[in-house]
Amino acid sequence: MSQTELHQLSVAELAAQLRAKQVSSVEAAQHFLARAKQHQNLGAFVSINEDVTLAQAKAADALIAEGKGGKLAGVPIAHKDIFVTKDFPTTAASKMLEGYQSPFDATVVRKLADSGVVTLGKLNCDEFAMGGANENSAVAPVGFDSAQPVRNPWNTDRVPGGSSGGSAAAVAARLAPAVTGTDTGGSIRQPASFCGITGIKPTYGRASRYGMIAFASSLDQAGPMGRSAEDCALLLSEMCGPDLDRDSTSLDYPAEDFSAKLNDSIEGLRIGVPAEFFGEGLSADVRTAVDAALKEYEKLGAKLVPVALPRTELSVPVYYILAPAEASSNLSRFDGVKFGHRAAQYEDLNDMYKKTRAEGFGDEVKRRIMMGAYVLSEGYYDAYYLQAQKIRRMIADDFQAAFKDCDVIAGAAAPTTAWAIGAKADPVSNYLADIFTLPASLAGLPGLSLPAGFGEGGMPVGLQLIGNYFSEAKLLNAAHRFQQATDFHLRNPAGI
Repeated sequence: MSQTELHQLSVAELAAQLRAKQVSSVEAAQHFLARAKQHQNLGAFVSINEDVTLAQAKAADALIAEGKGGKLAGVPIAHKDIFVTKDFPTTAASKMLEGYQSPFDATVVRKLADSGVVTLGKLNCDEFAMGGANENSAVAPVGFDSAQPVRNPWNTDRVPGGSSGGSAAAVAARLAPAVTGTDTGGSIRQPASFCGITGIKPTYGRASRYGMIAFASSLDQAGPMGRSAEDCALLLSEMCGPDLDRDSTSLDYPAEDFSAKLNDSIEGLRIGVPAEFFGEGLSADVRTAVDAALKEYEKLGAKLVPVALPRTELSVPVYYILAPAEASSNLSRFDGVKFGHRAAQYEDLNDMYKKTRAEGFGDEVKRRIMMGAYVLSEGYYDAYYLQAQKIRRMIADDFQAAFKDCDVIAGAAAPTTAWAIGAKADPVSNYLADIFTLPASLAGLPGLSLPAGFGEGGMPVGLQLIGNYFSEAKLLNAAHRFQQATDFHLRNPAGI
C-alpha cells in the first residue's frame, strides 16, 4: 500500500497491516506527522515532538517483530491536551499551565501506551475544557505564534465544536487514525457531530479520571474519537477498567472487549425517540438527516418507540449551575504557588493570587469560576446548587423510566450543524447548543455520536445514541451496524 493511502485506513485495518509487517510503525508515524504539518492551518495540534514519537514507534516495531504487543501495537494516536503526559507538555490549552510538564502519564494515556499505541502529540481544546466551539483556546497551535481557534476541516470558516475540537478536527482531516477526548456536557459527542466522525462517552466512572485535568469532577469522562464505531470500540476496550487506587470516582467494573459483539444483529432493537429531542430549536436540515437515519435503522430491523424525557429543557440550567460550581472548586488550586503561571509583580500574597488568576485564566474560565462561586455562596447554595442536584436526580430517573420501554435512545447530537467562527459571541447561545448532550451527562449514562448525513452547506450531522449504564457494547453494535449499511463515516472533507 502506498504511503499516501495510510491515512485512509481504519484503526483495525492499520493495526492488521502493522501485525502483518506490510507497513512499519515508524512509517505510519512519519506519515501522520507529515500530515499534521501539511494541515497545521487547522490548529489541531498544540504539541508535537517527532523524536519522542519515532522512539515510541521503533519500540512498537520491536514488539511486533517479537510477536508481542496488543491489538493496537504500533497504531499512532493523539491525546487531547487535558490528559497529563510526561513526554509532552500539558497546558489544558491555557496560559495558566503554559509549558507545564507532568512527571507522570494519565491512567488513560498509560493504558493506551501499554497496548502499544504511539503518541503523535497533544491536541487543541477549549481552555480547561470549557467551551463548545474550540474558540476559547489560549495557546498557540503548532505552526502559529499566537492562540487561534481550531477550524473545521469540512469548512475552515466554521467551528469544529468543543471542547474536544482539536481531537475531532484531527480525525476528520485524517491527521490521526483515532484520538482521545473528554466529555463533561457533550465535549466528545458534539464535536464528533460537527466534524462527521464517531465518538463515545462511556458510563461515568468506567474510564479513570486520574491525570485528567479536572473541570467538573462529577461529570468529566474520557472517551475515544475515531472514524467508525469499530475504531472507537478498539480504543475504548483499552481505556476502560478500574483504577481504584488513584481515582475515587473509578468504578470497580471489569474491562471489556467492546469489539466482540459489533456484528450482532440489531433485529428487534427498540430505539426510543423522545419528542423533546425533536421540538422547537432543532434545525430543519438536522431533523431531515436524523429522520433518514432512523428510517435506516428500521430497515435494519430496529423498532422506533416513543418515549418521554420531560425535563430535557432543565438540563441546561442544571448543568450550568453544577459544572461551574465544581469548576470554581477544582480551579482554586491554580494560584501561582506550586505550579503554573505566577504574576511577575505583586505586593503581597493576596495580590499575587489576584494577579496570577487574572492573567492566567481566559474570559470563559473566569465567567464559570464566578458563576460557580456565586451558586456555592452562603444564601444561594440551597436556592441554586441544592435544587439543581435534586433536578439532576429527576433527569436520571426520567431515563430509567424511558429504558423500561426501549434499549437505546436516539436523537440529534446537536440542534444545528457547525456555525461560523465568531458567530456566537453570546455565551448563553453557546450553552443552549448543548441541550441534547447534557441530559446523558447529568445522568452519567453512555452516549455516542455517529455520522448520519449532511445538512446545510454540506456540513456533517451526527446522530446521538444514549444507552443505559454499562451498555457501551450495545451502542457500539448499533452504530457499527448502521455504518455497515451507510458510508457517511467514510467520506472525506474536500482537500483532505
